[in-house]
Amino acid sequence: MPEPAPGITPPTPALTLVTDAIQDPAVESRSQFRLALERFAHHRLALAGLVVFLLLVLLSTLGSVFWQYSYSTITSDFATGPSPQHPFGTDLIGHDLFAQVMEAEATSVKTAALVALIATTIGTVIGAIAGYYGKLADALLMRFTDLILAVPLLAVLLVLANKLSKQAGSWFWIALILGLLLWTNLARQVRGAFLSLREREFVEAEHAIGASDLRIVFRHMIPNAIGSIVVTATLTVALALLIEAVLSFLGLGIQPPEVSLGSLVSSGQDAATSLPWLFFFPSGFLVVTILSINFIGDGLRDALDPTQRATR
Repeated sequence: MPEPAPGITPPTPALTLVTDAIQDPAVESRSQFRLALERFAHHRLALAGLVVFLLLVLLSTLGSVFWQYSYSTITSDFATGPSPQHPFGTDLIGHDLFAQVMEAEATSVKTAALVALIATTIGTVIGAIAGYYGKLADALLMRFTDLILAVPLLAVLLVLANKLSKQAGSWFWIALILGLLLWTNLARQVRGAFLSLREREFVEAEHAIGASDLRIVFRHMIPNAIGSIVVTATLTVALALLIEAVLSFLGLGIQPPEVSLGSLVSSGQDAATSLPWLFFFPSGFLVVTILSINFIGDGLRDALDPTQRATR
C-alpha cells in the first residue's frame, strides 16, 4: 500500500463509511431520475394516457373560453342531435352539450386534483411520523388509520355530501370530504417505506453527524419514498373522479348550477334510448379520463420502481 503524501492525513474507515453513506443517494438521484424518464417513455400506454389526459384538460380549459356557448346558455335548439353548430347536440331545454361537457370535465378534474392534494398531504405526514418515530406515535397513528378504514366510506360520504354539497362552491366541499377520507392507503405505504428507510446506512450516518429529524426526513427519506407517493396520488385522482361521479349520479354530489361528468350522466340516463348523445358523450369522457389516469399511474409505478433495471 503506498504511503500517504506528506501533510495529508488519510481518511479513517469510519469517516469514509459515513461520507459514502451520505453521498450515495445524492450521487445516484440524477441517474435514477433519468432512468425513470426512460422507463416511462418506453411505456406506450402511459404515454398515450398522458397525451390524452393533457388534451382533455387543455380542451376543457380553453373550450369554455373560446366556444361560442357557455355551459349555462339556453339556446333555441331543443333536444337536437350532434351537428356542426352543436357538436355534441343539445339537451331538452337547449343547453349546448359540448359546452356542458367541457365545463363538467374541468370541474371533475379540479375536484379530483384537490382530493389528491389533500389526501397525499395528510397521508404522507401521518405515514412519515408513524414510520420515522415508531413506538407510541406509530401505534396511535396506525390505530387512528384503522379506525378511519373501519368506517363505511359510502355511508359517510352520503351523509356528509348531503349536508355540505348544497353550500356555495359545492365542488370544493365534495373534494374536502373525499380528501379527508382517502388518505389511509397512502399513509400505510409511506409508513412501510419509512420503517425500511430508517434502518439504512445513510440515515444512520446522518444521525451520527447530528443531523436534525427534518433534514433526514425531507432530504433523504421522502425523496426515497417519492415513487409510492406519486403513484398513489395519481391513482387517487382516478378514484376521486369515480367516487365524485357516483355521488353526482345519486344526486348527492356537485349541485346545480355547477355541472360535473357524473351529474351529466345522471341527467342523461333517462334519455339514453331516445336522446343517446345526452348519455354517451359525458359517459365517454368520464371513462376516457379515468382510463388515461390509470395508464399514467401504471407507467409511473413501473418507471419509479427501484427494482427495475431495464427499460421496457
